[in-house]
Amino acid sequence: MNLNERPLHELLALIEQGEIHARDVIRDLYRAIAEKEPQIRAYISLTPQERLLEECERLSEKPLRGLPIAVKDNIVTRDLKTTCASRFLENFQPIFDATVIKRLKDAGATILGKTNLDEFAMGSSTENSAFFATRNPHDPERVPGGSSGGSAAAVAAHEAICALGSDTGGSIRQPASFCGIVGLKPTYGLVSRYGLVAFASSLDQIGPMTKDVRDCAILLNYIAGHDPNDSTSVARPSEDYTQELDQEIKGFRVGVPKEYISDLSGQAQACLESWVKTFRELGAEIVELSLPHTEYAIPTYYLISSSEASANLARFDGVRYTKRASDSSVETMFSESRDQGFGPEVKRRIMIGTYALSAGYYEAWYGKAQRVRALIRQDFENAFQSVDIIISPTSPTPAFQLGERLKDPLAMYLSDIFTVPASLAGTPAISIPGGTVEGLPFGIQLIADRFQERKLLRVAHAFERALPRYAP
Repeated sequence: MNLNERPLHELLALIEQGEIHARDVIRDLYRAIAEKEPQIRAYISLTPQERLLEECERLSEKPLRGLPIAVKDNIVTRDLKTTCASRFLENFQPIFDATVIKRLKDAGATILGKTNLDEFAMGSSTENSAFFATRNPHDPERVPGGSSGGSAAAVAAHEAICALGSDTGGSIRQPASFCGIVGLKPTYGLVSRYGLVAFASSLDQIGPMTKDVRDCAILLNYIAGHDPNDSTSVARPSEDYTQELDQEIKGFRVGVPKEYISDLSGQAQACLESWVKTFRELGAEIVELSLPHTEYAIPTYYLISSSEASANLARFDGVRYTKRASDSSVETMFSESRDQGFGPEVKRRIMIGTYALSAGYYEAWYGKAQRVRALIRQDFENAFQSVDIIISPTSPTPAFQLGERLKDPLAMYLSDIFTVPASLAGTPAISIPGGTVEGLPFGIQLIADRFQERKLLRVAHAFERALPRYAP
């Protein structure tokens, strides 16, 4: 096995034992990138190999030993451009690192490159990138999911050891499911958003995308924690998310929401049955429950997220950050810059959000959506009074064909039907490999109560070790 195919925790152990050096890993990664990247196209930009080899030498005594991490290209980095996969920011060079980047660098990580995404993180397939589509390593004719599709594809193709993504309504979990890796959306407020280019500020969270659950816990140890630069960051005592990983889950109550399993295909239903069997073998109790407002999650999410996107993207006007389109008048400059800079999906969401926030419609649309969001959050609060964990498929289907849903936005939006509710509730959720459907990876989503990441990772790790006995 090449070093780039090993998980982070194994590489750290080998370095600690003196068997390898970070430079060996870096060389294997760049060999894989040279071989696979022309087809997969996971990266928008890469750090030159020689620079990483120099950096890893001076970081060899720090906890992460100079090992490289891939970063979704909507998280600002001082040494690499941050484009958000948009023509608007095609040449934008930040002057500071996001808090998560600073924390990883302080721990001894290096930045391998910036990964492709749907423009401004708006999409579920990474086909909305202004530059190129990323392909799924398991089947290059299929999408890797989105919007963190570049990060998921890079990890799955072993072009990265691990990566950071961002999740607004499922943008870490759904591509993790499609690509057969692990992806965690932390509790809202656990990880700083400072330096994450905002899409929907009340929903966005940065999280790890890794080869296994232990790596997810390791990365979360470094990126979690209060940040005074982020007003939504929650001040909590620091935790070691690896501490409970190896404990059993006997006696845990695992909830299966009836709303999440009613329309699954035969193979997806078989996966669900194998998951239930696995949890029972592990000593958990299976509980059927209801999350009654699930059917309203998608319209609620797209009203709230589009409204916040409309406000957040107003700053992109041709005056700052970018080259302006025209100087004939202020009005023309604004309109032409935004017309040329934004792609179709971003324009669609800005228009939806602007309408929902407009005079006479604010209370009827945005205000009502916020009230429904409170009901969805209450559903989860009620559920967690009787169960420890909720499980569901991460997505209704495995990865779909490139181009299959581009002309049908509603079908594209519905691929996030199982991930959006946890985002609206602000709870942590993780996708881990759960078998195959149609010969493609199919993820199981586990959801825990707010700030219960240690419990969530403990259950995910127990399931990860046990599932191969029963995977379809």
